[in-house]
Amino acid sequence: MALARWAATVGGYTMGSRVLGFLRDILIASVLGAGPVADAFFVAFKLPNFLRRLFAEGAFNAAFVPLFAGTLERDGREAAKSFAEDVLTVLLWALLVLVVVAQIVMPWLMHALAPGFADEPGKLELTVQLTRLTFPYILLISLVSLLGGVLNSLYRFAAVAATPILLNLCLIGALLGLARWTETPGHALAVGVTAGGIVQFVWLVVAASRAGMSLRLRWPRLTPGVKRLLILAAPAALGAGVAQINLVVDIIIASLLPPGSVSFLYYADRVNQLPLGVVGVAVGTALLPLLSRQLRAGEAEEAVGSLNRAIEMALLLAVPAAAALIVIAGPVVAVLFERGAFGASESSATAGALVAYAAGLPAFVLIKVLAPGYFARQDTKTPVRIAILCLVVNVVLNLALMGPLAHVGIALATTLAGWLNVGLLAAGLARRGFLKPDLRLKRRLPRMVVAAAGMAALLWAVALGLEGPLEMAGFRIAALAAIVVAGLLGYGAIAAGLGAVSLGEMRALLGRRRQGQEACALSRIPW
Repeated sequence: MALARWAATVGGYTMGSRVLGFLRDILIASVLGAGPVADAFFVAFKLPNFLRRLFAEGAFNAAFVPLFAGTLERDGREAAKSFAEDVLTVLLWALLVLVVVAQIVMPWLMHALAPGFADEPGKLELTVQLTRLTFPYILLISLVSLLGGVLNSLYRFAAVAATPILLNLCLIGALLGLARWTETPGHALAVGVTAGGIVQFVWLVVAASRAGMSLRLRWPRLTPGVKRLLILAAPAALGAGVAQINLVVDIIIASLLPPGSVSFLYYADRVNQLPLGVVGVAVGTALLPLLSRQLRAGEAEEAVGSLNRAIEMALLLAVPAAAALIVIAGPVVAVLFERGAFGASESSATAGALVAYAAGLPAFVLIKVLAPGYFARQDTKTPVRIAILCLVVNVVLNLALMGPLAHVGIALATTLAGWLNVGLLAAGLARRGFLKPDLRLKRRLPRMVVAAAGMAALLWAVALGLEGPLEMAGFRIAALAAIVVAGLLGYGAIAAGLGAVSLGEMRALLGRRRQGQEACALSRIPW
């Protein structure tokens, strides 16, 4: 099966989740705006959401998938299933202890995560209440991550990729149906987070059962396989999730800025997460089990080719997405969020943060693609060294830029740290011979950049021409849709004309090739 088809499967469901997430955030912005309840909920949601990205898209899969896939390839399904059951039991008990302890120390934990909230009466207490409601989601999403790693290793990506959709449905339902009965809408949303975790867990239990991987609880024991997983997962939490850790640092420092800063960063990050999830997470999710199996089978050159094609595939979409968000950040934020309690000043502040985040979008995507090059080889020490350095750089830049640029400086610091992370990851892989850009990649990358620049100029001109409709309530959505369509068509035409991509490759990227063509070896497919 082709990497492109798997990535398209994950990306398609992720796109659906992100669109539904936008509907969720539009509702939240309309009801909560960027006030104290919104700030409190976003911090309360940050911990489980951080763990979701870190576990489901980073550390846990980075450690678990290579071990599970290697056992599956070497010893068969029963041995792999036994390993997964041992991990499940140890993980469950460890997380139960974590949740209980966190509930007890939550006030002190919130003082560390959002120290600036203590200066506003009642805000820190509200944040503690909401985080206590959301924190059980960490237990649930960690178990979901384990089941997801099992299914991904079996190349069953659809059920796992659909799980965020369930969370968004639960949050929307909580806001629309439960908010009238709770103290604040933030309380309803917090309950919806944990309810979403329960639904996601049940969903994947059923999916794993249908795949012949019904996992049973055993007596907890630290088997050699579990010990190896723990050794790999700890540094991988920093190596694969440095971008997310940087976002948490952003929240801590943003809590020291004027009210609303946390919310501005949240809404901007949500827009930036759409292409990051659809492209970076999709490609990285499909790439890790593939590299793990190729390396286990001794196919080192094929693994190098897989990484080249993954980089090409990711940047083909990430570069124009970044250019588009930079050029039309204002209209995007205004159309998505400017209604109800979210006014023009909030739109302007959020758009500034979005421009800064978008400048780092290709870097955030490349982190997702390059990290599997280490994790598939069970090397988590190198990424953690890089992560520590990037965290220090991020904090220093945050402190330096928050004064002159406020919350925009925080977003810009995250972007700069992301680019540093990419450079160091790529240099490490290249030194070891794991990253060797081929002629096709070297030829196409500059053409993608030129095509994205041409598209950005087109977007600017179209947005300028539609400036009037963009300010009219009844025409804003249609005007933004016209701008987006113009950008897509413009980029496709320019990229094809320059030879950055062909129509046949785009069809294969979307998974529309015949099954026989899709089954060819990754090193030989042109998508």
